[in-house]
Amino acid sequence: MIPLEAIQSPESPALVFPGLEIRLHQRRVLKDGEDIYLTRLEYGALCYLAASPGRVFTKAQIFESVWSMESESCQSNVASVICNLRKKIELDSKNPIYIKTVLDIGYKFASGE
Repeated sequence: MIPLEAIQSPESPALVFPGLEIRLHQRRVLKDGEDIYLTRLEYGALCYLAASPGRVFTKAQIFESVWSMESESCQSNVASVICNLRKKIELDSKNPIYIKTVLDIGYKFASGE
């Protein structure tokens, strides 16, 4: 029998940005060290965007990845999730530093700097 410690990695993968930490194996998001509750879709969208900082994703790409289904009329669903996510992780949701809108295309994750 293999001891449990041998299986677990000492460092759990995390996406770390100024003021924001996403602990992937724990499915936890910390803003300035405080746990933030996110829905499954909010967490999925955040991880999808944050895994590729600076890369622009269309609403259809985000929808297909996070919802795991084809995007026929996804625009309002993605916009709603991004709006709620901004309210939870941004200091000022009207002037986001993490999730930026790319006009007529979609969204990108900025590193927060």
